[in-house]
Amino acid sequence: MKLASGFLEEAKQDFELERWRSCVSNGQLSVENSGKAILMIFGVSPKTHDPARHLAALVATGKVPAPLLPKIKEILPDLITLGFDQHGLTDYGDESSYALPWDIFDQESASMALHTAKEPRLLADQIVSDVAKWREEQ
Repeated sequence: MKLASGFLEEAKQDFELERWRSCVSNGQLSVENSGKAILMIFGVSPKTHDPARHLAALVATGKVPAPLLPKIKEILPDLITLGFDQHGLTDYGDESSYALPWDIFDQESASMALHTAKEPRLLADQIVSDVAKWREEQ
């Protein structure tokens, strides 16, 4: 969760400094690490930039307590929106059109990424906290 929070703070700073690519990149990393925090609390630690796929698989196993399912399902779209594809674009650009990362992102895309990154971090924090409490009660 500290990674997710740190990258979110950097995304906010990047937005203020009008560093659009960096803002999207840090927003993506915040969302990615929010997803990974949820996976890790369930003992899944994949080395991936696509935690949505692993989280969906975890949900499919039936090992997620029913009270947590709504929050986890709520976070999945954001993990996809700022997922693996965005990671590639922010780091390498669009290889099919030879567009550099700095040419792809603008204020609007940075604003969207920053807005999108806030909710998953809050939800992941709640989920991690809920699981920790649930485990203490067991």
